[in-house]
Amino acid sequence: LGTCFGASFNPSDMGMLLLQVSCLCGSAPCLLCGCCPSAKNSTISRLLFTFFLFLGTLVSIIMIIPGVEKELHKLPGFCEGSGSVLGVQTHVDCGSFLGHKAVYRMGFAMAAFFFLFAMIMVCVRSSKDPRAAVQNGFWFFKFLVLVGITVGAFYIPDGAFTSVWFYFGVVGSFLFILIQLVLLIDFAHSWSQLWLRNAGESNAKGWYAALCVITFIFYATSIAAIVLLYVYYTKPEGCTEGKVLISINLILCLIVSAVSILPKIQDAQLHSGLLQASLITLYTIYVTWSALANVPTQTCNPTLLVRNSTGSATATQPLTTWWDAPSIVGLIIFILCTLFISVRSSDHPQVNKLMLTEESAAGVGSEAAAVESGLHHAYDNEQDGVSYNYTFFHLCLLLAALYIMMTLTNWYRPDESLRVLTSPWTAVWVKICSSWAGLLLYLWTLVAPLVLPDRDFS
Repeated sequence: LGTCFGASFNPSDMGMLLLQVSCLCGSAPCLLCGCCPSAKNSTISRLLFTFFLFLGTLVSIIMIIPGVEKELHKLPGFCEGSGSVLGVQTHVDCGSFLGHKAVYRMGFAMAAFFFLFAMIMVCVRSSKDPRAAVQNGFWFFKFLVLVGITVGAFYIPDGAFTSVWFYFGVVGSFLFILIQLVLLIDFAHSWSQLWLRNAGESNAKGWYAALCVITFIFYATSIAAIVLLYVYYTKPEGCTEGKVLISINLILCLIVSAVSILPKIQDAQLHSGLLQASLITLYTIYVTWSALANVPTQTCNPTLLVRNSTGSATATQPLTTWWDAPSIVGLIIFILCTLFISVRSSDHPQVNKLMLTEESAAGVGSEAAAVESGLHHAYDNEQDGVSYNYTFFHLCLLLAALYIMMTLTNWYRPDESLRVLTSPWTAVWVKICSSWAGLLLYLWTLVAPLVLPDRDFS
């Protein structure tokens, strides 16, 4: 293990194997092998919790595969009596939407798991707090807790659970989309600053050319996407809502792009430019596309999927799974943003304050010692103060679990009879409002230095 299986095994390795197995019940540093680079204890813990989230996501994806979905009725108690409320059987067909039900229960289990740790880790200030050992260790027992909650979630009776949990998912997804937007805006500003700094230091025009090319690609992709949205999600007669929503977001994107290059904004924000605006525009168009894919009108939404109680699907083209293009893109963005939350602290103090992540200087000495010794291990960088807010981190993963739950089910929900699964207008307006909130947030990052001249926005 110490050489990552690079050498032949001998009896003396048995002790090392037992030591590594015991580390499953210990702290995060034990889980590093000898070929891994030195890393911060806080980073390893965040990655392992993120691994639990991705593991639950993988299980959810497997459960909505058509072949697996058909076999879910064999799970003990998942179908039999699943429609009973207070002992009264509601005569719900247990074969209906099994994949949908499984994803909701998996989402509930992951949300409950992270909520539990969010409550346990309230007000942890440093690794000297006994609860920090729970955050950074006992991974085997944490896995058992997650498995136990998941098993229990599959025994939740239908009743009002699906309807109520749908709204929890909507609210959580809206908040996670806002977190995605904060990370995206921060990434765009950091990207632009890095390339402009490289261009200034090296006197190379290639960096400026790269900025122009990337910006052009983003805007060209956005324009092409807008044209396609008008073509496929609107009709010459009708589909007024789609036309209005696309047009409003197009106008707002033009406004923020124009504001980003105003002379006063450029003076206050030296690194402000069209690269950030083009990236925000592209993301806004994606959210608009995702919203239009939930419009419950068949004539205005060619990708609409309606499932009846027998599990059959009707659409303009036969669809065999829950997957559609917006869901796939949403899953990729979810993975990138969750990893971003787990491994990186922002270069901007204001973003660190907002996300409650700020690298402390506590681990500087430990990091230097690890480099000097040449050892590959995790070092404790939180003895004098945590580098991220434990509770807020778990709440972010909770919101991520709700977001992926809604993404994998396309934001659909059963009707009152639990026989038809449809796309509600609620999903459309939540996504559109989140796109507006993101544009306003980016606009605020541009004008804030002018509105609040006494604040430091460097």
